[in-house]
Amino acid sequence: MNKVILGGVLIFLGANVYAQQDLPQNPEPGKCYVRCTTPDVYENQTVQVKITPEYKKLKTFPATYETVTEKVIVKEASKKLTVVAAKYKTETVTFMKKQGASTLKVIPAKLGPSSESVEIKPAYAQWELGSPAPDCASSNPDDCRYWCYKGYPAEFTTIPVKVLGSDATTTSSSIAEQSATYTKRVLVEPARVIEEEIPAEYGTITKTVLVKDAYTEEVIVPATFKDVTKEVLTQKGGLTTWKEVECSLVEYSALPINWNLGSATLTAQAKSIIDTRLMPVLANNPGAKMEIASHTDARGSKSNNKALSDRRAQSVVSYLITKGVNASRLVANGYGETRLKNRCADGVTCTERQHASNRRTEFRLIQ
Repeated sequence: MNKVILGGVLIFLGANVYAQQDLPQNPEPGKCYVRCTTPDVYENQTVQVKITPEYKKLKTFPATYETVTEKVIVKEASKKLTVVAAKYKTETVTFMKKQGASTLKVIPAKLGPSSESVEIKPAYAQWELGSPAPDCASSNPDDCRYWCYKGYPAEFTTIPVKVLGSDATTTSSSIAEQSATYTKRVLVEPARVIEEEIPAEYGTITKTVLVKDAYTEEVIVPATFKDVTKEVLTQKGGLTTWKEVECSLVEYSALPINWNLGSATLTAQAKSIIDTRLMPVLANNPGAKMEIASHTDARGSKSNNKALSDRRAQSVVSYLITKGVNASRLVANGYGETRLKNRCADGVTCTERQHASNRRTEFRLIQ
């Protein structure tokens, strides 16, 4: 988000400058404005909700039985079988125990030393901002800076490599085949069965027989209802307007959250700070957007610091959403170690207090 002062008025701009008709009308010098979106308007209506439907309540009656006597088979007719075993003889069989084959001996490849030059960084050129000219007539040092288009040569490195002298080959030698014998049993006379009939056996049983199955009688239970109050949209929001705000709210302000080391979890104290510092600003500026920006010091890797700052900014935004703030009004940005407030970059020795000034979470109203 960029900002510009037109006629003494601070106006927020995006990646492109807005057309003149999008700017606030008749601004006052020295005043600050943000672009806001009008909220949706709801009203409460009472509706009747069916809590339980009409249903049938059933009364059951058990089944009735009677006792009867019946003749049954307790052992079915069958056959007695006598098995006569089979007869065998022994035979000797010759077989190939191991087939002939070949063995291979590997002669490994031979490699020789060599080297290769690799371009690790191409030649490039870039614009660089120079210091103010010594004969600058303006008291503002930014008026006399100049830009230079400076070129830098490519960088190379030499890498040792190996080249193929001779490839791997093999030599072959023969392995003779081997034979052996085994014995097996050959069937001379198959087994046979002699059958003998066995008659069935009977007995008497007593059993309970169903006379009338279980049945039910129906009773109708009426439905029940409950009156519920709900919100109904009566006026759609989404219109864009410009709102005057305190100029301090469009600049980054500190949100004094003490994060636990490596953590993005909000403590009870942190939630209390958000409730007292951010909720009133959002309530007093309906429709305005707010950026939550989180930063780390330069200790640790850049990727880990960026990820940690992203999680911390998103934790604040997620908590505000649970408090009823529309997600479209919130932007979470983690800047990691890219916006240090002092000289304490990688490789620079600093005190813990100097590092602590870079570990911060901030907020501001944005367009």
